[in-house]
Amino acid sequence: MSGNVERILIDEETLKKRVREMGRQITEDYRGKDLVIVAILKGAVVFTSDLIKEIKLPLAIDFMAVSSYGVSTKSSGVVRILKDLEEEIEGRDVLIVEDIVDTGLTLHYLLENLWSRGPRSLKICCCLDKPTRRSAPVEVDYVGFDIPDEFVVGYGLDYAERYRNLPYIGILSKDALKK
Repeated sequence: MSGNVERILIDEETLKKRVREMGRQITEDYRGKDLVIVAILKGAVVFTSDLIKEIKLPLAIDFMAVSSYGVSTKSSGVVRILKDLEEEIEGRDVLIVEDIVDTGLTLHYLLENLWSRGPRSLKICCCLDKPTRRSAPVEVDYVGFDIPDEFVVGYGLDYAERYRNLPYIGILSKDALKK
């Protein structure tokens, strides 16, 4: 375990099992549809990579980079698109894949932006959800785990671009947050 991780919240095996379950459900729900996975960079890359291996049907994948955090642990509330889609989504079934849903402000903005492009459907899949922190009206369709209001790292989630490569979800120590 990394010295700055206070404790493991979700271990590697539990993550793998839940991702398999989510992949099976998404496969059933999107059978016969024109699925486009939109992974939100950078945090969702690890989760997305594992998830698409468990979705047993044809799909396209694209990436968006959006920011409302910078190097802080709190959202600034100002959302910027840093990298936009290359795939056309008009008339297609779009599944946004996010690492974590917190306040929902970023996703609320993203949903409005993507709906304006005319997809047939638009749903959200996240690895982690903090529903107690929600301040924007965002409904998540596929949730890996509901978690407490703690600052977590690992499995793609970072603090100042570190810890993304941990194979588990851990709670970052208060001392590490002060550095």
